[in-house]
Amino acid sequence: MQQPNMKMLQQMQNRLVKIQQELEETIVEGTAGGGVVTAQVTGSRAFHGIKLDPSAVDPDDVELLEDLITAAIQDAMTKAAALSEEKMSVLTGGMKIPGLI
Repeated sequence: MQQPNMKMLQQMQNRLVKIQQELEETIVEGTAGGGVVTAQVTGSRAFHGIKLDPSAVDPDDVELLEDLITAAIQDAMTKAAALSEEKMSVLTGGMKIPGLI
């Protein structure tokens, strides 16, 4: 097996930086309650925002709203993780490298 040369390593590093930047700029949405709660995170899994349909806000059932928000954020994070893994697999040739994804 041939050792990677410095030029190849530099190209991989440049692609990694580009992928990381794309992930930071990509907004992923997760939903709960049939779309009454929408959470937004970046592809790098930074929380971006939350949208609530007024029908989700019931002062007598705050616990349900909390559960919907949690579920929407979890959905968005799962989608962001999948997006990150998909983008990184292009770089790693499908190998999972700890700490990279």
